[in-house]
Amino acid sequence: MFEKSYNIEIIKAIEKKWNVDSIKSKNINEDNQPQIVLKDVTTVYEGEKTPTLFDINLEINKGEFLLITGPNGAGKTTLLETILGILPIKKGTIEIDGMSVLKHGRKLRKKIGYVIQGLDFDPKTPFLVKTAVMIGRSGRIGLFRRIGKEDKRICRYYFDVLRNKKEIEDYWNRPIGKLSGGMLQKVMIASALASEPDILLLDEPFSNLDVNARNDIFQLLVRINKLANITILLVSHLSYVPKEISRVILIKKGRIILDAKRTNEVDLEQISIETFC
Repeated sequence: MFEKSYNIEIIKAIEKKWNVDSIKSKNINEDNQPQIVLKDVTTVYEGEKTPTLFDINLEINKGEFLLITGPNGAGKTTLLETILGILPIKKGTIEIDGMSVLKHGRKLRKKIGYVIQGLDFDPKTPFLVKTAVMIGRSGRIGLFRRIGKEDKRICRYYFDVLRNKKEIEDYWNRPIGKLSGGMLQKVMIASALASEPDILLLDEPFSNLDVNARNDIFQLLVRINKLANITILLVSHLSYVPKEISRVILIKKGRIILDAKRTNEVDLEQISIETFC
């Protein structure tokens, strides 16, 4: 086992090679304080006059698996960046674990893994795949602290979890600018996992991946959500709602127009996302 793991439950969840269908859905505990709270949040990009998000009110409980969807330009990515605290808000408040993101953003971001949409690198980019994965770990331990051998071993573990060892060569020491889109996407997900987060924000994580890779990674996400109780916010253009998703947030023109939780009365699979978009 890994002595310096920040969240050993993630590793345990990954090591249990359970199929998604064999994992029973847990009940989200809504009695405790919500993990993420946005109150009357409006976000405006610097230099812009028109807000991208309008009066967002959202409470997310620990262990929820959210699908955030909507048309292009709706504000999905902006919502993730706002929760992270990397975009200033014009009004409203954001709290994570009862702490203000405005005041404690740096501390809170150490516990959040983030996969950026459409990240690309110039072929001449000098650093290697292993460096990119370890950047995620650095965010957890602190950018100015040295990454030790145990941290490197943990980074390698998460990289190997994502890598298809049967079909793809070990590109750990390959320049990141030389990767294909699918390989790069796996590296970025591995980097987010290397931080061993309490919250995982994923912006179109399945882009550039083939069908098998998408399925494998989705099953991985379900395992860490249900077995390690990691809160996941997944931005995607899926036209359907997988049965493992506990809640759907639909954004259009900067506003939440649908917020549906899975209950005995609500069957999310029956929601036609395309109708709203």
